[in-house]
Amino acid sequence: MKKFGAFLLAGVLAIGALTGCGSTDKKAESSTGSTDTQVIKVAASATPHAEILEEAKPLLAKEGYDLQVTVFDDYVQPNEVVDSGDFDANYFQHAPYMEQFNKEKGTKLVDAGDIHYEPFGIYPGTKKSLDEIADGDEIAVPNDTTNEARALLLLQDNGLIKLKDGAGLTATVNDIAENPHNIKIVELEAAQVARVTGETAFVVLNGNYALQAGYSVKKDALAYEASDSEAAKTYVNVIAVKEGNENSDKIKALVDVLKSDEIKDFINEKYDGAVIPFEDSDDAETGDAEAADDADETAAAEADTADETAEETDAE
Repeated sequence: MKKFGAFLLAGVLAIGALTGCGSTDKKAESSTGSTDTQVIKVAASATPHAEILEEAKPLLAKEGYDLQVTVFDDYVQPNEVVDSGDFDANYFQHAPYMEQFNKEKGTKLVDAGDIHYEPFGIYPGTKKSLDEIADGDEIAVPNDTTNEARALLLLQDNGLIKLKDGAGLTATVNDIAENPHNIKIVELEAAQVARVTGETAFVVLNGNYALQAGYSVKKDALAYEASDSEAAKTYVNVIAVKEGNENSDKIKALVDVLKSDEIKDFINEKYDGAVIPFEDSDDAETGDAEAADDADETAAAEADTADETAEETDAE
């Protein structure tokens, strides 16, 4: 009897042990699966991108996503970590820069969503007005291909230089056809441009670096791209992902939140025109359709009210 009891007890313990292991494995598997599917790792520039993403965190949390943001202070690593698969997405660049980066580096990054654009501006350095330009003055610009072209086009728009016919989004200093003041273009890595305001007459800054330097586009820029300009629309900042990941659930959730009314309101209130939410044609059409529907409903309601008033008048 004792042998049987001991055998029975051993059997129960063995079954319990197996059940316990199975339960632990399942829990670990579920936890791992949850982490893999719910965490969104995004590489971003500090301002305004990381700030906007921080605002998006609680909105994504409501949908079951843990948004993890890592700030980078250059334009190279954020693309490399996304292409390698270490990060799910990045948010710091416009499409022309991404496409040029793909071409030069062999990466396969794609645009998963257009979020905002930042007017490019000319800011004071040692001189406070463009009218003060003098022979031999220096102007600092970003040295990467697309942003340098954008800076040169802005200088051209303000009469400081003239580019060769046909020079556009790939313009370089070699495309300057007329330079009446013999301006010296100082080409620097984008993050360094704002640091030479005490050495150059003017600086031409990307919107995010202008913000980091404490500049307001409306208050401090001597000239900047109009919000409805083709350049502003061309250089819309995007969520970039590795090709093939643009339709994943978590990337779609990220883009949807960043294009939500809550985030648009945050951008408009915080940045005062230095950062502008991008409205694509679908958004505009949807807005127009909703406005038309509202107008129809209002007209119908007014018509019903008018009919009721007329009936009441006749009854009296």
